[in-house]
Amino acid sequence: MKHTLATTTVMGLAMAVFSGALLGAMPAGQDGAPAPEKQKARVERGAHLVKTMACHDCHTPWKMGPTGPHPDMSRALTGHPSDMVMPPPPPPSGPWIGHMAATNTAWAGPWGVSFTANLTPDKETGLGAWTEEMFIATMRTGRHQGKGRRILPPMPVQILNALDDEDLKSVFAYLQSLPPVKNKVPTPIEPTEPAPLEKK
Repeated sequence: MKHTLATTTVMGLAMAVFSGALLGAMPAGQDGAPAPEKQKARVERGAHLVKTMACHDCHTPWKMGPTGPHPDMSRALTGHPSDMVMPPPPPPSGPWIGHMAATNTAWAGPWGVSFTANLTPDKETGLGAWTEEMFIATMRTGRHQGKGRRILPPMPVQILNALDDEDLKSVFAYLQSLPPVKNKVPTPIEPTEPAPLEKK
């Protein structure tokens, strides 16, 4: 059977069309990303975990309401408000070794002053530039992005570290699904005096 140039060209085009149709029919997620239904399940699971693990208690600023202070969900998971400049904390007194802001987003203790992070996916001030691997490494090591500064109290890294990778991926997927909010949280402030060493 002789193949003319025209026949070869037609056969090549047919193969290209067939290959394209085949690739289009393949389920999403073949490139390593989770399929849409799995991603949806992760987001839903992550929303449940964030709610039940009380993430809003610190990462969502509090406001006063008729029944007392409660998280202001109009600023959900945006961290310490950038427009709230905190004065120096009072010194520890007696058995009291820590202080917290009225918003529950700034904490002072022997570690210095810590501010709760913006967990929305804003690329400049939140988790928008983070990868899933960075997020999991942070929870596993207790260090920023898995290699930076130590994560400070009151962040319960030891509790989050008990979650398996799938749950941590779900939390991250949910946080990445939120609307990004630009809110630059201050960097932690070192203690004026070194924290006392723990007795062995």
